[in-house]
Amino acid sequence: MAIRTARVLQSSKKLLKSLSHSSNNVDIPKGHLAVYVGERMQKRRFMVPVTYLSHPSFQKLLRKAEEEFGFEHPMGGLTIPCTEQIFIDLASRLSTSS
Repeated sequence: MAIRTARVLQSSKKLLKSLSHSSNNVDIPKGHLAVYVGERMQKRRFMVPVTYLSHPSFQKLLRKAEEEFGFEHPMGGLTIPCTEQIFIDLASRLSTSS
């Protein structure tokens, strides 16, 4: 019982932390998600369609993010560890192929 309570408390803290960092979520269009892109401390926020999640090239970036950050992303949202230019190029290719 005590172990389960501790897990629930830990999960609640993580949820509250993520919600406090995502106060800008009201400006995310339906069918999109916000991602933070960049290297080191400079990150830029992008809105991407959820359809990108099923594309193999985007999934490769997601795996890279998982390897680097696990599920603890420094910006409080999904952080993609690549340069802005690489991400913009990929997003351009994905938007023209849709």
